[in-house]
Amino acid sequence: MSESPQTDTYLTLKAKSEGLYKEKGSKFLAFAFPVKDETEIKEILDQLRKKYYDARHHCYAYILGKNQNIYRANDDGEPNHSAGDPILGQIRSHHLTNVLIVVIRYFGGIKLGVGGLIHAYKTAAADAIANNEIITAVLHERVKLDFDYLSMNEVMKLIKDYDLQITDQHFDNQCQLVVEIRQKLLEEISHKISDLNGVKMHILGYE
Repeated sequence: MSESPQTDTYLTLKAKSEGLYKEKGSKFLAFAFPVKDETEIKEILDQLRKKYYDARHHCYAYILGKNQNIYRANDDGEPNHSAGDPILGQIRSHHLTNVLIVVIRYFGGIKLGVGGLIHAYKTAAADAIANNEIITAVLHERVKLDFDYLSMNEVMKLIKDYDLQITDQHFDNQCQLVVEIRQKLLEEISHKISDLNGVKMHILGYE
């Protein structure tokens, strides 16, 4: 993390990673993902269930939102709080958000007990995080700009001055641009845009 972290930053994982824990014949395969929303989470869970269809349990936990206000833990048939909560605990202990961790268990024939399960799911999740890279991400706001062609130079100068990323564009007599603006700069840039004649700004949401 930087020495003076900004209020619009958060910790997350850089990429997909895997972890593994073995105990008394049981195998716990862990998969960690950076994610943006619950739709993406559902797609990942569906893919893993298809790929590892013969596994007994697909337990998982996730946290979403800069303030970690959206979260869920799922035991998928394991004893209550023996799987999802230990996975969730690992995400929280690293202060991560926008992260999904799935731990898939292949049963080895010997029961581990609740304590053994908690240790196994916690250790597998921790291994997946250890095999990843924790990064500081920046919260951006997606903004649509509507303007006429005569305002093009002024709009493009603003985009260049603030090094804004364009994610969508349409040029005609009436032009549209979708850009990503760092959250802490949103108010400042909004004032600049309001000074431009014929340029309208619409906030689309966080990214």
